[in-house]
Parts: sequence; structure tokens; C-alpha cells
Amino acid sequence: MTNPILFDNSYAQLPDRFFTRQNPTPVIKPGLIRVNQALAEQLGIDVDWLTSTAGLEVLAGNAIPAGAEPIATVYAGHQFGSWNPQLGDGRAVLLGEVVDGQGARFDIQLKGSGPTAYSRGGDGRAPLGPVLREYIVSEAMFALGVPTTRSLAAVTTGEPVFRETALPGGVLTRVASSHIRIGTFEFFAVKKDIEALRMLADHVINRHYPTAANAANPYLALLESVISRIATLVSQWQQVGFIHGVLNTDNMLLSGETVDYGPCAFMDSFDPTKVYSAIDRGSRYAYQKQPEIAHWNLMVLAQSLLPLIDADQAQAVTLAKAALDQFPLAFHAHHRQGMAAKLGLTTATQTDEQLVRELLELMQNENLDYTLTFRHLSDPTQHKLLPVRLMPWIEDWLARAATETDGKPDYTLMRSVNPLCIPRNHLIEAVIKAAIEDNDFEPFDALTQALQTPYVERPLENPLTQPPRPDQIVQNTFCGT
Repeated sequence: MTNPILFDNSYAQLPDRFFTRQNPTPVIKPGLIRVNQALAEQLGIDVDWLTSTAGLEVLAGNAIPAGAEPIATVYAGHQFGSWNPQLGDGRAVLLGEVVDGQGARFDIQLKGSGPTAYSRGGDGRAPLGPVLREYIVSEAMFALGVPTTRSLAAVTTGEPVFRETALPGGVLTRVASSHIRIGTFEFFAVKKDIEALRMLADHVINRHYPTAANAANPYLALLESVISRIATLVSQWQQVGFIHGVLNTDNMLLSGETVDYGPCAFMDSFDPTKVYSAIDRGSRYAYQKQPEIAHWNLMVLAQSLLPLIDADQAQAVTLAKAALDQFPLAFHAHHRQGMAAKLGLTTATQTDEQLVRELLELMQNENLDYTLTFRHLSDPTQHKLLPVRLMPWIEDWLARAATETDGKPDYTLMRSVNPLCIPRNHLIEAVIKAAIEDNDFEPFDALTQALQTPYVERPLENPLTQPPRPDQIVQNTFCGT
């Protein structure tokens, strides 16, 4: 097979100041953990080749396939609110891009593939645990219908990675519509490299928002499009109880896909102030703060785009501010409709928002599991499983639902938007423990597979559907850098 991956690279055609041409660093003894066959087929990659020795060598970074143009991209970013003028792919190499049968373009990137020009003294490697976590959660998010980067494959390296202790290493093959970040725009904006800024914006418009090219002000239209897409994305996070963990400007993609699953987590019991990330000591990225932080990140993007929006800075600021003011409106509109659907309501009113607030307050006060509470509400035979203190609220909810066309909640709709299985922290930790301590990847395969059908009914006693016991609760998650 001459060209097992049909590359069609575009970002690598930009000037060299956008990236460093960089091959991954070979590893000693790679081993295949898992290949995402459905995704490989979508991308037109032969699964038999990908699972072969030759394919493994590519997935581990030991061989460069024909047509690839490996690069490490440069970007800057605000990390926990603090400015860092140069970051970049410190442990990732973008092999190239492919176009699927529907004409959609995707990056193929090796994460954990060794040091690059942007590693800042790091080893460029990834411990096995974070590789497995990202594979599990990114594919679970895809199954939940949340825009996300994907995982094509995971491999072991046969080499230790040194953090607090020596850990087995891994490489994740990540797929994204692109890896262009808000921080990518920041990098060129702070350098006042208007030419590069314009080339980058044109690339993003062509790749992700082609209709913006025909707007009277294409760069303002780009900003407006990104704002709309991010508002929807963060609303979807909130609806499924997802907490990002490192919502820095370098971890927010212009494509509107979720990226970087290091210290992320799904809530068990509902707590709007919940933080899992061990490095988020100030609770900057708590569950309830995610919309606010996304809005702040978009403000940074708007600032970067000002020179392109209008030559008159005052006018550019006025236009950008008007666009940014639409974010809360877009977020709340999408979130209102999404939460209404979670309650089986096909319309969303201001009264419904109060109903949702009251439910969430009860869930917090009663220490109820976020996912299972909505799932139990989705089946009238399971209402008895809920605490008696919820019964007055349930009566109010059913009274509201009586005004709907069918005179009751749409339970079918509810079961289609309220998952039963999510990638809970304790399940992921158990999978990682089995892989690291026993070299046993069967639990990883089983969990990954189960999470592909998050809405399917399962017995209530199934361990995949249960919240953690007190001794299983995971309080902190780590990024693995």
C-alpha cells in the first residue's frame, strides 16, 4: 500500500512562522492498545494497515507515512488568566490533514510524541493514564453529541515517563477539525504581525466558516460565528455536567470543538462550584464559571482581531463589543432550550427557567447525582427512586408538562438527551489502574465500548450506571504534563 493515509495538507502551506517542521521522536517498543475503526473508516484509512506493524510504527511516531508534513504549531495563551507569550505544541506533532468522504477536513496529530521546539524544557511525552483518559472521554463526548476532538488510536511506548514517579508512556492519535486556537491568534496579535493575523483568519474562514467570506465585514463575521459556536458548545457542557478543567485561551479551538481532556471530569453529585482539576487552585474553571470564562476568552479573541475588523480602532472596538454582547444571549437561549428538553418540554419559557433552578437547588441540597436524577425523571416508573423532598417539585413539573401538546412530559425526548452512562471519574481511574498495574486493557476496551451508547437502557444495578461509593470518589484530576 503506497499511501495508506491520503494527506491533503493546508496549514503546513502557511509561512514557517506559524510552526516548526518537526518529526516525532521514535520510541523503543510500541504496543497497540486500541484503534478507532469507525473513525478510521470515516477518514478513509485502511483499518487492516492501521492495526498492522507498519501502522503501529506510524501511530508511535517511529515512521512518517508518505504525504505527511509533520509540524509543531506555535501559539500563545492566557493560562488561568496569566499571559504566556509563547506556548505551542510542546508534546504533539501534527502529521497532516485528511479530507473524508463528505468533504470535511481533519487534522491527524500525535500527542505525547516527544519534545518539540516549544517544549520549554519538558520531555514531550505523555503518561499512559492521561492518554487513556482522553481516549475514553473524547469518544464519550462524541457519543453524547458534544462537539469534540476525537481519538483515532492509543499506543504504549515501552518507555517510562517521569513525573512524581516513573509511569508507562503512551501516544494518542488525536483527530480534530483543526487545532487552531484563540491562543494562535493571540501569538500574532501581540507581535503586531497583521499579515500573519490576516492569513490565519482567512485560513479559518475558508476552513470553518466559509459563509463569512461573503459578509460585508468577513473578520467581524468570523468573530460572530465563533461566538455563536462556543456559546452552543459551553451550553452542551453544562447540560451533561462536564467540567473542562483547563479552559485557557490556548485550549479553546476556533472550530468550536472540545480539546484537552487532561484534568476534565463529569460531576457526580450536583455542585455548581465543583472543581476537579488539581491545578485549578483558585476555582477559576468551576462548573458554574464556564460560561463566564468562555465569554472572557472570546473577548481575548476579539481583541486579537481588532486590526482586521476595522482600521479605526474605536470603530473596531464598538463592533467587537456588540458581537461579544451576543454571547450571553446565545448561551442562555441554547441552554434554556436544552434544559427544557431534559425535562421533556418542547417549549421553553421563563417559568421553566425557574423550574430548572429549583430542581438544581434541590439536587445540590440533597447531594443528588446530576446524571441519574435527570435519568430517573425520564421514566415515570423510576420517580419513586428520587427523594421524597423532590415530590412537590415533581408535582409542579408535571403540572407544567400538562400544558404541553400531549399533556405530559415527552419521556422519549428525555431519554434521548439524558444519558444513563457517562465517563465517571472512578470508572476511568479503575481502568487506568488496571492498565498501569496489571497491563490489562480489557477494562479500558469495555468502558470505551459501553460509553458509545450512553442513552441505552441498562439495569439500574449495572456498575456503569452507578455513582461512586464514598470510597470511590475522585476529588482531583491531573493533566499529565
